[in-house]
Amino acid sequence: MDLTLDIEDYKLNIRAAAVIIHDNKILVHKNVNEDHCTLPGGRIAIGESSRETIKREINEEMGKEIEITGYIGTIENFFEDKQKKYHEILFIQRAEFITDEDKKINYTLHNIEGKDYLNYEWIDLDKIEEYNIVPKCLRSVLKSQSFPMHLVNNELK
Repeated sequence: MDLTLDIEDYKLNIRAAAVIIHDNKILVHKNVNEDHCTLPGGRIAIGESSRETIKREINEEMGKEIEITGYIGTIENFFEDKQKKYHEILFIQRAEFITDEDKKINYTLHNIEGKDYLNYEWIDLDKIEEYNIVPKCLRSVLKSQSFPMHLVNNELK
């Protein structure tokens, strides 16, 4: 069971995401029906660590094995989506693909769970300001690569 709860007029999400960087590009998760992108990952399941979540989600969504190589930070994220307010705790870990073959991937990956609307694309870190990556505070953190960090991103104020 995912750590997501409806509490009053909020949805509480506990998520984990990966920063995978190759050739100065970062892998992002893109729903083709949305105007933004996010880091790949997902909701933490009860009894599961953020590291385990990221490994599971990458394997389920892309069929790839990764290793966690470091802690990036935590973001307390408050936002609204589809007229629902969210309070999200996002744990971010640095990760790398395990196999030498996967480490060379520079093309768009597609979701293997049958979700044709989900892609995993590489974006140039030098042009990260041009992308609508959420939470928005990620752009400056990823560009500066000043880790670890703890940020509060409140789009509800």
